[in-house]
Amino acid sequence: MRYFLHLAYNGAPFFGWQVQPDHPTVQETLERSISLLLHKEHIDVTGCGRTDTGVHAADYYAHIDLEETLSPDGCRQLRDQLNSFLPKEIVIYDVFPVQPRAHARFDAVERTYQYFVSTHKNPFTFPQRYFSFRAPDMKRMNEAAKLLLDTEDFTSFSKVHTQVNNFLCNVTHAQWTQEGDDLVFTITANRFLRNMVRAIVGTLLDVGFGKTSIEDFHNIIHQKDRCKAGNSVPACALFLTTVRYNWPDIKTDD
Repeated sequence: MRYFLHLAYNGAPFFGWQVQPDHPTVQETLERSISLLLHKEHIDVTGCGRTDTGVHAADYYAHIDLEETLSPDGCRQLRDQLNSFLPKEIVIYDVFPVQPRAHARFDAVERTYQYFVSTHKNPFTFPQRYFSFRAPDMKRMNEAAKLLLDTEDFTSFSKVHTQVNNFLCNVTHAQWTQEGDDLVFTITANRFLRNMVRAIVGTLLDVGFGKTSIEDFHNIIHQKDRCKAGNSVPACALFLTTVRYNWPDIKTDD
């Protein structure tokens, strides 16, 4: 039987999602915990995406395969046991059965990330914010962000040495909003490349601070050269906030 885990995690103490030798990761922590609880040698946990070191996930899905069938009470029991066993930075919201071929990564049709920029010092939120002494021009940044909706190739905003077949993404939403003292950049796409959101945010901030014109931003996109774009902003302020599925195709009738 295949089961989905709905979870969230604070990425600060982890070296990203994917298992790495000699470094704590979210995937490794989950696999070790589930295997110990179920008295199995090893249970693979497949995630809906690979977040980088220090990136957070407020909405995340993963799948596991178990030999036994869990009742609804069994799913709730596994959830509660995991929450008592896992470190405080990871929470399991739900465990539920899915179709045998359902895949946490490949069946995700859309993902949304948010990046938080604070223009006022706050001793309580600073670990998860990128602080700027100056407020960038949000109107100019949103003008530039609109260009992302007509972009297919995001080579300029991806790490160069990455294992992907192409750099094509379909961005359906990209906008800055003001939320209290924070400027929040929200971006939705069918897929994301490594470092893509942080590179886009860094380049858009250059536009907001007048270092880069909107025409320059347009040219950066079409040059398909990561060296032309701005610096990547820190990972601490980036959150995966929504992962969307066609649930009727995923969930079982149980």
